[in-house]
Amino acid sequence: MKLVMVTAVEEFQKEVLKLFKRANIENFSSSDIDGYKNGASILMASNWFSGIKGGNESTLFFSFTDDEHIDNLFKLIEEFNTNLETNNPLKAVVVPIEKFI
Repeated sequence: MKLVMVTAVEEFQKEVLKLFKRANIENFSSSDIDGYKNGASILMASNWFSGIKGGNESTLFFSFTDDEHIDNLFKLIEEFNTNLETNNPLKAVVVPIEKFI
């Protein structure tokens, strides 16, 4: 068992849900997050009086699953990213799980 995590800008949330379904990953969770591209944005966001939005609204998806499902998901994500017209590709990582209950 491993933990797969995928981040996406808010506009791609529905597409990521479809990718998880096509990869046969039925159990997963998501959380709204703010995504940042550089350190300067974080500094501006920490200013209470700043009128500039600090980060991009994004979503983090995660699931505990096996290698077969993760491999399928990664293939689908690679395909999705090659057809993008924006500079906001889906990002994915896998983390091995040493113990679980």
